[in-house]
Amino acid sequence: MTGRNGLSCLVVDDEPRLRRVIAHLLEGDGFRVREAGTGVEALREMEVDPAPLVISDLRMPEMDGVTLLPHLLKRWPDTAVVMVSAVADVETAVQCLKLGALDYVSKPFNLGEVRARVDQALQRRQLRLELQGYRAELEARVHAQERRIKELFLDRVEALAQALEEKDAYLRGHSLRVAEYATQTARRLGFDDETIDTVRLGARLHDLGKIGVSEEVLHKPAKLTPEEYRHIMEHTVIGARVLGPLLRDRPGAIAIVRSHHERVDGKGLPDGLQGDAIPAIVRIVSVADAFDAMTSERTYRHSLPVEEALDELRRQRGVQWDPTAVDGFLDAFPDIQHLPIPTPDLSAGRAPQPVG
Repeated sequence: MTGRNGLSCLVVDDEPRLRRVIAHLLEGDGFRVREAGTGVEALREMEVDPAPLVISDLRMPEMDGVTLLPHLLKRWPDTAVVMVSAVADVETAVQCLKLGALDYVSKPFNLGEVRARVDQALQRRQLRLELQGYRAELEARVHAQERRIKELFLDRVEALAQALEEKDAYLRGHSLRVAEYATQTARRLGFDDETIDTVRLGARLHDLGKIGVSEEVLHKPAKLTPEEYRHIMEHTVIGARVLGPLLRDRPGAIAIVRSHHERVDGKGLPDGLQGDAIPAIVRIVSVADAFDAMTSERTYRHSLPVEEALDELRRQRGVQWDPTAVDGFLDAFPDIQHLPIPTPDLSAGRAPQPVG
């Protein structure tokens, strides 16, 4: 027998004598046996203490074995069910096998056959459990590998975003600073760690779409024409499209990439979103992005002093930028006036970036 001492078994039969015969046999083989006279009683017993093995008669009052079987398999799918049937009910017993019973015994039965059927049912149950465990382990490995591949790819994408900035003396370190400003603001506003991580990722990648923008326009040292400005602003859509397949499970990061140039008054790009239609984490990154752009040196203009940039944030609070995001930024960096202004290294001889 595969049964271990103390393994629980529930015998279900409306005939006490036959029920006791089977119970006595299984107790002799080391099972801990409980009995039930109907399917309803069996379900009550299972609710109290689920048994890994159930031996059930087919014909019973109140709830027969055919009705009991699907209830058992739905509620306790790992339970091995052996049906007991009269010779005339063999066809029904076979139907029960198709529904999920692991074996059946025909009446009149001998004890050796009962023992053999139970043994086979428990072996099948064990194989099924092992298969389920193997599948679960395999799925876990596949998911872990997928996560690792995605993490490696994200590392490469972030490295690409940083490399794009390193090529431009006027943009160097921009996304790193925006990510720092935005994550600290989000933390100050009480967002959870998962959301803060999304903010960091979106901020690091928010300008990635500039790989699809004309370098001639991107590096133009003079003021942009309206057409050139709209062309550069396409970097938000390009970035979201490039990252979309990779970040399906991080829609917040995609929203940051696409919508960080939206304005709360609805006059932003690319979709003209207004107010709360712009996700809160996007509004946070927009403030961080704008502050860093204003306080960074550009070839077509000098950087603003920190206090002037802060005044601009306050003036446009509720117009261009979300009031809560502005206040959160100011609260997160109370000593920001003392931060050093990033100074471009022009030794690389790179052309300037006209849009922060």
